[in-house]
Amino acid sequence: MVVSRDRIVRSAAKLFLTRSYTSVGISDLCTAAEVHKGSFYHFFPSKAELAKAVIDLHAAEFDKRFDEAESQGLYAVAGAVAFVQGKFEERFGRIVGCPFGNLAAELSTTDDDLRAHVAHVFDRWEKRLVAACERVELRDGVEPEQLAQMILAQIQGQILIAKVRLRPAAEIAAGVRALISANLKEPV
Repeated sequence: MVVSRDRIVRSAAKLFLTRSYTSVGISDLCTAAEVHKGSFYHFFPSKAELAKAVIDLHAAEFDKRFDEAESQGLYAVAGAVAFVQGKFEERFGRIVGCPFGNLAAELSTTDDDLRAHVAHVFDRWEKRLVAACERVELRDGVEPEQLAQMILAQIQGQILIAKVRLRPAAEIAAGVRALISANLKEPV
């Protein structure tokens, strides 16, 4: 059997989402990916390095969704988030949270390197949101940077609430769209 780095990353992505980073050991990761520890360490010097690869995997997937949504306007970003969360909901039977938010909440005070890796992803998306906010007419006094931060925070908050309350992914998009609407200039 050929050991695939991708198989290890995808197995870890599932375990980190459904259990948590700290509750999953190297043995659990190896069992889920059907590899020996030597194969694991061939690709990853540590679990933290694997977590970075998992973050990058999820970020690449969301980047694709964001690319598709970006051309359709600011509201489509909410739909992109709901699409991704809807896929998690289909796969796991419930919202399991944001891969980035979950890791950030769990590790931000214990692993500065992983915190910085997640922060970089959020920074990149915030810049894209700023650009999207600059293409719409905002209410007087609303700055694109401010709205971009609020949208990112709203997304994280909506996902967390859906996860805790066992709510559907569609509610995430509705909450984000409401925030966007409240900050757009109304037609005269």
